[in-house]
Amino acid sequence: MMRRLFLIIILLTSVLLTSGSPSAWAQDSTEDAIASPDLPTPPYEARLLRLAEIIGSIQYLRNLCNPEGEDGWRENMQALLDSETAGEPGRREQLTAGYNRGFRAFASVYTVCTASALVAEERYRHEGATLIAEIVARYGN
Repeated sequence: MMRRLFLIIILLTSVLLTSGSPSAWAQDSTEDAIASPDLPTPPYEARLLRLAEIIGSIQYLRNLCNPEGEDGWRENMQALLDSETAGEPGRREQLTAGYNRGFRAFASVYTVCTASALVAEERYRHEGATLIAEIVARYGN
C-alpha cells in the first residue's frame, strides 16, 4: 500500500508543479487525524487528509477558471483513494469528505473566476507540492 501511495504522490507532485497558474493560504492541518477503531492509521494520515482537501479546492478553482474544465484532479483523487484505502471504507470516507470539504469551501466563496481565485489556486498547488514533498521525505522508503 505504501509503494502505491508514493507512486500516486509522485504523479500528483508533477501535476501540481506543472499545472498552469491559479488559493488563499490554507489553514495548517493538525496531526490529529480521525482514527478508525479497527485499523491503525498511517503516521502521515493528517497530511493525506489535508492533501485531499487541497485537491478538492484545486478541482473547483481550476474548473471555475478554465471553461474547458479539468478532470485530472478528480482522477488523481480517485487513484489516491483506490491505492490508499483498499479494504478500509472508513479511511475512504474520511479522504472523500476532505476532498468535498475543499471543493465546497471555494464553491461557497467564488461563483466566477477572479484574480483572487487564480491566486488561491496557485497557492494551493504550492501547498500541495510542499505537502507531498514532506510526506515523501519523512515517510518514503
